[in-house]
Amino acid sequence: MTPDRQDKDTPSPLGNLKDALGGYLSASGHSLVGKAGKRIGGLTDRLTASADGNGNGNGNGNGNGNGGSKGGGSSKSGAGSVKATHIMEVVDIGVPLRTVYDQWTQLQEFSDFTKGVRSVNSEDEVTSNWNVKVGPSSRSWKATVLEQVPDERIVWTSEGAKGSTRGVVTFHELAPRLTRVVVVVEYYPAGFFEKTGNLWRAQGRRLRLDLKHFARHVTLTDEEEVEGWRGEIRDGEVVRTHEEAMEEEASDDRDEDDYDDEDDEDDEDDDYEDEDGDYDGEEEDEDSEDDYDDEDEEDEEEDDRRARRRR
Repeated sequence: MTPDRQDKDTPSPLGNLKDALGGYLSASGHSLVGKAGKRIGGLTDRLTASADGNGNGNGNGNGNGNGGSKGGGSSKSGAGSVKATHIMEVVDIGVPLRTVYDQWTQLQEFSDFTKGVRSVNSEDEVTSNWNVKVGPSSRSWKATVLEQVPDERIVWTSEGAKGSTRGVVTFHELAPRLTRVVVVVEYYPAGFFEKTGNLWRAQGRRLRLDLKHFARHVTLTDEEEVEGWRGEIRDGEVVRTHEEAMEEEASDDRDEDDYDDEDDEDDEDDDYEDEDGDYDGEEEDEDSEDDYDDEDEEDEEEDDRRARRRR
């Protein structure tokens, strides 16, 4: 019996082969799709784990905190472990030390020359509110000064919904008109955008660029127009106000002027004594000459008397 004449209820070998081939192709397709889905899922898990600072590169989300950027130390922040970014930038500015420091204390002017800072409002000498632009959105945080020594260093911390920082800026006089500024920041990101940006060191590039803008701003600003905050802060509290510092500087200047005046008076007295000495010496020389003339006259008279006796 030929295949065409077989009973319809009896399966033919050709039909079985077609069904088996179709099942194989269908199973292979499902297998490829499944593998691709697993790969995509694993990549997503690793990216999310790295952004959270908890990934170990195996995509299971149970990492030991080895993900994130290199060179940063890990630290606890909130309920999870966050990889901190350590940033250090240095810039040399051809302006005197005091001018650079005074300009740095003018926080309200940072929005004029930096790219990301929108506004800075100082609540008091210790705290200030910052609003910055990050991509298409805005970020806000409150900064607190822990230590501030004029012409030396400023130590601060900041807290915001999308991260926190600890930082210090120091000022070093290299020459009368050359100042080095060193900024060290420890940054703890919070939120997906900040954490993924942290992987590419975006914060370090932003700080480096803004520090260059600060150097340009200070160099082009008239030194006489800068009047910084000269107070001192210790342990987050003001221990010397700006007014007290200015009064002390004025008092020191007066003491130096008085000291210089005393030195000038001493020099004048010495000059007067020298003049008197020279005058007395001249009188002594004149007296000596008179005595010498008297002796000559007496000798001449004695010679005349001797000559008369001989005659």
